[in-house]
Amino acid sequence: MYNIAMLKLPFHIEIPDIKPRFNMVDIVVFVFIATVLYIIIFIASGWRAEMQPAVEIDLSVYRLPLYALNSIFRMFAAYVLSFIFAIWYGYTANKSKWNERLMIPFLDILQSIPVLSFLPGVVLAMIALFPNSRIGVELSSILLIFTGQVWNMAFSYYNSLNTMPKDLRHVARVYGFSRYQRFLKIELPFSAIGLIWNSMMSISGGWFFLMACEMFVLKDRDFRLPGLGSYIQTAANLGDIRLVLLGLSTMVFIIVLFDILLWRPLIAWSQKFKFDTVVSEDEPESSVLNLLRKSTLQKWIIKQASSINRRIERYFRQKEEKETNSSFRRFIKFFMIGSILALLVWAALKAINSLITLSINEYLMILKAAFFSLLRTSTAILLALLWTVPLGVLIGFNRKVAKVMQPVIQILASVPATAVFPVIILFLIRLGGGLDIGAIFLMLLGTQWYLLFNVIAGASAIPNDLREAARVYGIKGLRRWKVLIIPGIFPYLVTGLITATGGAWNATIVAEHVTFGGKTLTTTGLGSLISEATVEGNYRLLLASTITMAIIVVSINRLLWKRLFQIAKERYRLE
Repeated sequence: MYNIAMLKLPFHIEIPDIKPRFNMVDIVVFVFIATVLYIIIFIASGWRAEMQPAVEIDLSVYRLPLYALNSIFRMFAAYVLSFIFAIWYGYTANKSKWNERLMIPFLDILQSIPVLSFLPGVVLAMIALFPNSRIGVELSSILLIFTGQVWNMAFSYYNSLNTMPKDLRHVARVYGFSRYQRFLKIELPFSAIGLIWNSMMSISGGWFFLMACEMFVLKDRDFRLPGLGSYIQTAANLGDIRLVLLGLSTMVFIIVLFDILLWRPLIAWSQKFKFDTVVSEDEPESSVLNLLRKSTLQKWIIKQASSINRRIERYFRQKEEKETNSSFRRFIKFFMIGSILALLVWAALKAINSLITLSINEYLMILKAAFFSLLRTSTAILLALLWTVPLGVLIGFNRKVAKVMQPVIQILASVPATAVFPVIILFLIRLGGGLDIGAIFLMLLGTQWYLLFNVIAGASAIPNDLREAARVYGIKGLRRWKVLIIPGIFPYLVTGLITATGGAWNATIVAEHVTFGGKTLTTTGLGSLISEATVEGNYRLLLASTITMAIIVVSINRLLWKRLFQIAKERYRLE
């Protein structure tokens, strides 16, 4: 357990000398690593192909494995970028009050911008950089998936740093940790549980928007990439339910496989970083992790990594000892800030020039659309709260339930709702609701998982000694929720609400504008306006709608969720 009393120097992973006794597990690990490297090289080699106006998507069953590998590669390439960005952004924002005041509102704005609003700029820029190959479109797809994965991870890490117990910070000062050691030994371990659950949510969010990121129309050009998302979208456009279900089944198989090979081992491993003094008898387990611990190759890799890490620690410590606040460093800092501000001013002037050309009727149309989208997103979040909090606490507290429900919720969170939404629409049309009400259900499918994954992470992170104290004192029922559960999950719940708000507004682009079987259904809303403006290449309307959406999301975060986060930071910090 992650216990202050157990902290000892030199804080290095000590691995005994490894004798070359390889076993079957080592062979499996070696083959797995070799296979992954081969797949990466194989997929990347296809990027050199010349870019065509539209790649034909072969709906043959035999093409599914190749398409699935392409999608997995894009998904995890985007995830690596998301993880690095989230760590850097959360750490930098927490570094000073000035950074926080500037970067957190900016993060609010970024997470409120739908994937399709990034699409024109990202695609045109990448194609301009790589005009004669598929690399530009591939990088565009990865960056678009990145925009659907990164924001909740960045919020999770930033919020973890803000709610970290003061005792841990005191330990870092007492032992004279460098910034790198403090990050690696204190900050990253404390945030591990939240980061892992939000990583699962990010991957699920990537699957959710995969169809929009692998197959899209930009004005008069149709861009398609070989992948699982484009396979499902093509089948849906043809109205072939059998092929849609086949694509979804492949996706479900991949999700279950990654749950067994990746997420369960990570969740079991992350329990060592729990801020706890009592070891629970019901800790999560993973047979894959148990097998890996028997691997000589794995121990050798850890030993080499530990050796490299010690050298990095020495480098950063020496660098900090020599570091001075020189005039050159100040010049570089102010130059970078000035360049960013100049870029923002230039972008603002260009945006104003575009916005003033819109008519009064177009602005009234945007305001009307914003009102209806606000009603739908608010309803979706309220409905999500009703069931995600009790279920999330149950999963976080009960490992037997978690073992069964964890892969189920990953599958449900990852299934692109647009692929199954036509069935819901047909059902609602018969009831008389249509897309006006159906859009709420699709937003619910896109936003509820942000809440559920964060509540599970919060419930899992509640120390066992607090749970035992509640049991010993006979605290049950509503009182248990009041004094233990709600305070324990509150910081994570606020993180979930912030990211769920952005997720709900992002989901409007697929909830208010649905295409299936060659038919398009729309309803009044900002998501519908953004989707139509993207297809038509109406960038002025796209810009105005996106800015309106950003203003609404930032206002909600500033007026409501930010205040709740301050309460979590001041009253519900583990000390």
